[in-house]
Formats: sequence, structure tokens, C-alpha cells
Amino acid sequence: MPKRGKRYQKSAEGLDRTQTFNLDEAIKRVKEAAGAKFDETIELIVNLGVDPKKADQQVRGTVSLPNGTGKTVRVAVFAEGDLAAAAEEAGADIVGSEDLAKKITEGYLDFDIAIAAPDMMRHVGKLGKVLGPRGLMPNPKTGTVTKDIAKAVEEFKAGKIEYRADKSGGIHVPVGKASFTEVQLLGNLQVVIQALLRARPTSAKGAYMKSMYLAATMSPSVRVDISTLRDYARAA
Repeated sequence: MPKRGKRYQKSAEGLDRTQTFNLDEAIKRVKEAAGAKFDETIELIVNLGVDPKKADQQVRGTVSLPNGTGKTVRVAVFAEGDLAAAAEEAGADIVGSEDLAKKITEGYLDFDIAIAAPDMMRHVGKLGKVLGPRGLMPNPKTGTVTKDIAKAVEEFKAGKIEYRADKSGGIHVPVGKASFTEVQLLGNLQVVIQALLRARPTSAKGAYMKSMYLAATMSPSVRVDISTLRDYARAA
């Protein structure tokens, strides 16, 4: 196992890793454990009972966090003409077409989200090996391939995030910062949980949400009691 720092070890003291908590208590404990010199990101980790290798059991989508992520999101847009102008006006950090694609092949990756107009996919499609492994490839399913470029830029800047099950059925998404209030974190968590519940594949059998944790960047995780989730999701 990797050697943990003194601050991590101190945060883990007295924490029973097998104990579960409802969301309110889990949020409180994660915030108390976050003591780094920077504003730690609070992440939700969910293990789903799905087989992503099967096309009908893939879990992927987007959700807008009502309180944002607390992070400045850099957006790259592939567009030309009026759509490029709209992207710039909406606050995109870099806008281009073939020139942007060339810049990316040369190593430019200083952005968190890539959005493309449909007619730009002829350029973007060539970037699959670069953007795909980093989760940056524009996709119609996540609203990152769209004609409404301005709306997409504004939404992702404001806190829209993508969730996607990995090969083992795991979901990892940011839900805020340690500096957020408990109410802000709870509000974000409720909409994410609600989205995940709605995204359950009809072909998935058995337990859907197998386990759930909250963790800050430099702190140990806290396990969430799955049995309490539906009440929180309804309140979202």
C-alpha cells in the first residue's frame, strides 16, 4: 500500500472505514477531515452494479450542479463563423477549427471541456487518440456536440459536469470544494444521485448502487449509507 502523509494519517485516526453515514453526516465528516493548505475538491465515488462492456449497460450523462463545482472551468470550442463568435461571447477560453485541432495534436491540452459544432467533427474526429483517453472527446450524448454553442459554454462554465462509468462500473465526479457549506454540498449531491438513479439501465440486474463514498483530495473517504439515498434524491 502507498505510504500516507502525516496529515492523512491524522485525519484517518478514529475513523471506522466500515461504518456508514447518511449524506448529512458524511458531508460533515469529510469537511472536518479536509485540512490541506489548498481548497480540496470533494469527490463522489460510486460503484455501480453494471457491466459497461455491454452497450445496454453503459451509464453516461451530464448534470448541472446548482452550486457549481468551485473550479474555474476552461472550455475549448471547435466552431467557425457566427458559432465561433457566439462561443467567444459566452466565455469560451479558446475557439478555433482546423487550427485548434492542429494545436492539440502539437500538445495543447490546457482545457477541461471540449465542445464542437456538428460540422467540426471532421476535424475533431482525428483527435480521438488524444482526447478520448482524457475524457475530452466531444459527444452528442453529453451535449458537447451541439449547434447551441453559447448555451453549452455557459452551462459547463456554470457547473455542468459529466459522469461516466469506467470499465469496472465506477463513477468519480467532483461535487464541490471543502470551502462549500454543508447545504451547498448536499444540494449538489442530491442532483447527482437523482441523475444516477434515473440513468439506471433497464437491463442491469441486482443491486444498482453497490457502494458510495465521499472524499476530499488529501483525506480518507467516508462511506455513505446506500439505504438512505432515495429520500435525499426525492428532496432534490
